[in-house]
Amino acid sequence: MNWFKRRHTPDPVTVQLRDGEYHPFGILGSCVPLSSAETRLYRAVREAVPVVDAAIYKLIRMTGGVNAVCTDRQAQKALSEFLRTVPTGRGQYGINAFLDCYLDSLLTCGRAVGEIVPRRDGRDIAALLCGRVEDIEIREGEHPLAFTICGPDESGRMEPLPHQELLLFTPLNPETDHPYGVSLLRGLPFLSDILMKIYHTIGVNWERCGNVRFAVTCRGAEGGQAAQRSRQLAQEWSRAMQQTKHGSVRDFVAVGDVGIQVIGADAPILDSEVPVRQILEQVVAKTGIPPFMLGLNWSSTERMSAQQADLLTTEITAIRRSLTPAVERICRLWLRMHGYPGSVEALWDEINLQDEVEEARAALYLQQARKLEIENNRAEGCK
Repeated sequence: MNWFKRRHTPDPVTVQLRDGEYHPFGILGSCVPLSSAETRLYRAVREAVPVVDAAIYKLIRMTGGVNAVCTDRQAQKALSEFLRTVPTGRGQYGINAFLDCYLDSLLTCGRAVGEIVPRRDGRDIAALLCGRVEDIEIREGEHPLAFTICGPDESGRMEPLPHQELLLFTPLNPETDHPYGVSLLRGLPFLSDILMKIYHTIGVNWERCGNVRFAVTCRGAEGGQAAQRSRQLAQEWSRAMQQTKHGSVRDFVAVGDVGIQVIGADAPILDSEVPVRQILEQVVAKTGIPPFMLGLNWSSTERMSAQQADLLTTEITAIRRSLTPAVERICRLWLRMHGYPGSVEALWDEINLQDEVEEARAALYLQQARKLEIENNRAEGCK
């Protein structure tokens, strides 16, 4: 009998597991920065977090336009016309369009590569093009000032590219161990993964609260009556829900002890304001953009906003210092192709982040102080 009982003992119920839900940017949670492979990771950060993408575009726009001043007055007008009309690919023209794409790659990937395309006769520059940083490698030479830009050949092996003198390469804050530069977004993939988890969970919770699930429980019925009654309740409840979707109101009437409750209604939604703000503070600190420029309505005094604008001016000036050698190299090559001697200097637009009224008021105060100083000097001289 014991053997018979053991033989007919029902198997234990299998554990039920839910499918793991994850946000669509799974690459952020399993990142391993490996030189050129991390560029895809940084582009995913920009796509996943709109604040980061907005910060990059604002830095590009605030960097402003550039012109060049050369010592030869005759060449000045022709050089300015070239910088305004040079083709840069994809229907874009002008040195500023080229620098927008070049700077986008520089901030996102930590490095930028470009190419100066000469005309067939070699007497003018036909176009300025930006390249894909994922397709190049840098080989250092015998001394720290020498390096070679390499790209894939027909067989896929990395070989030195021809005409190195026509290639532009700019690293952003290069480190001593490798020459590729450091992306502005380094350190953000981990925080972006946490932020995506929070946003994805918020969406799942609101879907649970918005698309309500009901649990209908019928008590007091036994045997075949319970099965028949449960089927009847299920049919009527389903019919009532279907009518509600079409805008009709259908009452649900049941006899007996019937309980209806919302599944998961007792589980509160976690407050995400504090953790999201902590992460966004790290993002703002990394990009250097004041919060009010990114649409973050945090408390900020007037004096604090002025100080943030001054710091942002310093950041833009540092970015311009990284781009200036590439601009001057393009201009020097154009001058040599046209036979113009002399040097050239990149001239950037003025950075204007302050209110013009405040600047005018400050200029008025300076003039008034100067006037009083002159009057005091005259009065003291007369004595």
